[in-house]
Amino acid sequence: QRVSLAADRILGNLDKSPIVLLSGPSGSGKTTTAMKIEEVLEHMGVETHTISMDNYFRPISPEYTPRTSDGLYDLESPLCMDMDLLNEHFDALNRGEEICVPYYDFARNLRDTSRCQPIRLQKDEVVVFEGIHALNDDLGGAHPEAFKIYLSARSNMMDGSETVFKGTWIRLTRRSVRDMNFRGSDVTTTFALWANVRRGEKLYISPYKYRANLILDTALPYEICVFGQYAPILRQALPKENVRHREMGRMIDAFSQFVPIDPSLVAPDSLIREFIGNSGA
Repeated sequence: QRVSLAADRILGNLDKSPIVLLSGPSGSGKTTTAMKIEEVLEHMGVETHTISMDNYFRPISPEYTPRTSDGLYDLESPLCMDMDLLNEHFDALNRGEEICVPYYDFARNLRDTSRCQPIRLQKDEVVVFEGIHALNDDLGGAHPEAFKIYLSARSNMMDGSETVFKGTWIRLTRRSVRDMNFRGSDVTTTFALWANVRRGEKLYISPYKYRANLILDTALPYEICVFGQYAPILRQALPKENVRHREMGRMIDAFSQFVPIDPSLVAPDSLIREFIGNSGA
């Protein structure tokens, strides 16, 4: 229902712009939601293209990459994105011109120009750009005509008046499991990065959610029951020196209050398949 609402609103804005900007913090389910919106629009007869803004990253280097106050590369900063190229491509698409979407090779930390994707929008076609900085001043602010969506796992799980599981914990769990399953990153590393990820969200993502034409909550009531199987792995990976050790410990303890659900029972097209994979589906 939420995705169908988004598709209807996008169609209502098509006379103003064919561009959709989809933003949200880490673990909000941007990739799956963008794909689901594309599926609904295609079913409605609207040709739709989905583009990850990750492909517009600049190479990590002293020349392009800003640093945090402690001297580390600030990989959460919108300055890591090639905003000039993105805006150039938006303008070209609005004029009906062809663009060549770059491909960013994260393994080699460079753009692979041999793998660029040409796109030209025909009449009544839509393109969805998804990325954490889609609503930033330099992008969403520069294109007020584009339809803008903000996603997050916004629901806290309650027991009466008591918060049992926070929405931010849902996102941390999703990211930890996804990184472990698909990105070759162990949970300890994900936990270590989380404080900086949250800092980046507060600085670079959340302040721009007011630009959104539509805000969607991607939290699913049953997902904590599914993710509970990972609680022992999360507990083993939690380093005592982590600045958020106490909060993360509370999160892991909270899984014990939920009845486990076998991941094989999760629908193949469920959003949380983005994080747990298709095994058993």
